[in-house]
Amino acid sequence: MTAIIRAALASALAASAAIAVSGGAVTLAQAPAAEQIKFHHVHLNSTDPAAAAAYYPKPFAKTATTTTFNGQPAVKTGNIYILFNRVATTPTNELTGPQTSVWHFGWNTPNSREYTANFRKLGLTIAQMWDGSDTDAHLVDLSGDVPTVPGSGFPTQEQVLALRAQGVRADPNANGGFGYLRGPDGVMIENAQSGQAERFNHVHMYHEHPACAMQWYVTHLGAQMPGRGGAGRGGAPAGPVPATSEDCTNPKTVYSPPTFPSFAKGGFVREPSGGVNFDDISILVRPWPGGGLAPTRGRLYDHWAVSSNNLDVTMTRLKSEGVKVLEEIHPWGSLRAAMIEGPDRIAIEVVEVK
Repeated sequence: MTAIIRAALASALAASAAIAVSGGAVTLAQAPAAEQIKFHHVHLNSTDPAAAAAYYPKPFAKTATTTTFNGQPAVKTGNIYILFNRVATTPTNELTGPQTSVWHFGWNTPNSREYTANFRKLGLTIAQMWDGSDTDAHLVDLSGDVPTVPGSGFPTQEQVLALRAQGVRADPNANGGFGYLRGPDGVMIENAQSGQAERFNHVHMYHEHPACAMQWYVTHLGAQMPGRGGAGRGGAPAGPVPATSEDCTNPKTVYSPPTFPSFAKGGFVREPSGGVNFDDISILVRPWPGGGLAPTRGRLYDHWAVSSNNLDVTMTRLKSEGVKVLEEIHPWGSLRAAMIEGPDRIAIEVVEVK
């Protein structure tokens, strides 16, 4: 049983034991409902929120709709919102400023190759990746454009060279895998082939200690953690997750060698990785060895948010657990909200939704 559930049940039991006396009659006071924490929205900073919101129905016409939420331009996708703050200057992203803990967010699609072909027809910008680091390397649209190594997945540079020498090429008719769009204000949006339906499904994070971050999301926000980090794309398992906070910062952690495809020509360190779920929304994690991630507030990905049906109870509990509070409970349009800080300086808003 996670800490959030234990705390919520304790609160409910304590309240149910309280009594009220009126006119000589003794009655049990009504117990408050246990906390219900759900993923709610991603909040971006944009120089033109209306134009930014209008972008998303182009690539994801089946599931993205422009709307307003709580007085702000918004995109609704399933039960999740993408919201936009207006800012005077283009916010920094990973290309123009220091990296934050938020890497990107994205959709699962039934056929990423077909989607990518449609993106090009629409004139949308593809964020391409390198298939190697040598002088013969090329930029590719999708991970499926890079041949994989049987039994080990994405190739290292040495394996890239060996595959080329053997004449191995990616199958152009195979699963397209994942690719990315570069959208308004430089936002990066993933198109990942999985399942039979288009749907918004994840936010992808960088964390210095992935296992510690995953434990934090479970302990304080009630996220669900699969036994082997299986919240990953397509249910693919990641490395074993340490069971306690005592070993999640193990200095002997072995990071995988850089592999391809990669936005950096030197390759991308993919392991150890993992993820947690809020219902059907995943918070996926890749390693960021060495720390130094910048705070998210004021940058492109300002924060993401969860909802609680009892904000007072949630914030009291989070404070008792030592979670850093960035903003106390305050009015937010017609709602109430607060802001906390999670691992590696990620700002997480807690919105009250009854």
